[in-house]
Amino acid sequence: MLVPKKLKYRKWHKRRTKGDRIATQKIGVAFGSFGLKATTESWVTSRQIEAARRAMTRYVKRGGKIWIRIFPDHPITSHGSESTMGGGKGGVDYYMTPVRAGTVMFEMDGIGEDMAREALRLAAHKLPMKTKVVTRK
Repeated sequence: MLVPKKLKYRKWHKRRTKGDRIATQKIGVAFGSFGLKATTESWVTSRQIEAARRAMTRYVKRGGKIWIRIFPDHPITSHGSESTMGGGKGGVDYYMTPVRAGTVMFEMDGIGEDMAREALRLAAHKLPMKTKVVTRK
């Protein structure tokens, strides 16, 4: 799984999402020929990224090249279920990254279009947002 090696602060505030934000970075296919683009915004955890990566890699039987364009660098903390108030913030539970609508999350190259579309479709089922497959223009 992807986790940051070092952070300036161990625990962060939770981010609030506006709901109407559109991505301004990572909006085009830059490295490969095919990409998986988010059409809605969501938080994506490191486990979801790893599950999508495995689904793509297994389908193409380790052929081609895969780029992951998002990285989970935001720590999310959680308490135990019956902890009392005043006990502090709680330990880091997992890492996530907020993905805005329009962000290209995964890219592929070195395989045919049919195989790439199916691999990206399988990866999309592992993610918590609506997506579409895009190609380099």
